[in-house]
Amino acid sequence: MTQKVRKAVFPAAGLGTRFLPATKASPKEMLPIVDKPMIQYAVEEAEACNIKEFIMITGKSKRAIEDHFDYAWELEENLKNKGKKNLLREIQRLAKHQFAYIRQGAPLGLGHAILCAKPFVKDEPFAVILSDDIIDPDDSLLKEMIDISGRHGATVLALQRVPKAEIHRYGVIAGTEVEKNVYKISDMVEKPKASEAPSDLAIIGRYILTPDIFSIIEKTSPGKGGEIQLTDALKSLLQKKPVYGYLFEGKRYDGGDKIGYLKATVELALKNPTVSKQFKEYLLSTISPMITKEQP
Repeated sequence: MTQKVRKAVFPAAGLGTRFLPATKASPKEMLPIVDKPMIQYAVEEAEACNIKEFIMITGKSKRAIEDHFDYAWELEENLKNKGKKNLLREIQRLAKHQFAYIRQGAPLGLGHAILCAKPFVKDEPFAVILSDDIIDPDDSLLKEMIDISGRHGATVLALQRVPKAEIHRYGVIAGTEVEKNVYKISDMVEKPKASEAPSDLAIIGRYILTPDIFSIIEKTSPGKGGEIQLTDALKSLLQKKPVYGYLFEGKRYDGGDKIGYLKATVELALKNPTVSKQFKEYLLSTISPMITKEQP
């Protein structure tokens, strides 16, 4: 019988250099989008799939992540005394789950970050979520991937079509579509030149991995940038077992990029019932004069 996916790993040890100076002392993962930090959207995405064990791979200056998902007794007492029950429920909701925090001692790549989770994952399939790849909360990407992994008993990678000009930023797959939006992967290349990319299907920040990936990562040599690349380990896995990709056609924001982060902030604010009406009015009042001015 196929095991359920009960655990999610969140690699969060990066330096966040694209958001300096904001990330000099504060984790990129804690940058707010409306009223939640980026990483909370990722945790809630996993929680919606009945995952209740969360493994954070962190580094120096990431203590704020641990504090965020912990109980905050003084704040909770303050909210309780002021009768702010909704806010109290909101900040307590995630703290009831199991969180583990592991320090990645050196920035040795995504593959190494995942390997750090081995003692907690043990012999179960698990999800990996890169929190700066922000998925619209109304989409069901992770759930679809878990279903596909359960049907095939295999590793599943999230895919998205990307323009050729951006292909060099991603791992890219070659494969055959075996059912709608599901590809059986035959090869993958880490950050190829556009002319050398096997397709326009890029691997994005959602993975359902089987535990045999750990022994493969342990044998994987450093690749591009001197880091242990997950893509290289997955290529080795391909030689032994089928690996599938799921083509995601929903809304994704690159929260590791300033423009992507701003797009996520604007679009998720427009969907947030507490601010959407006023924010939409503000945007229209700001943009309309600019459009009028640009018209001949």
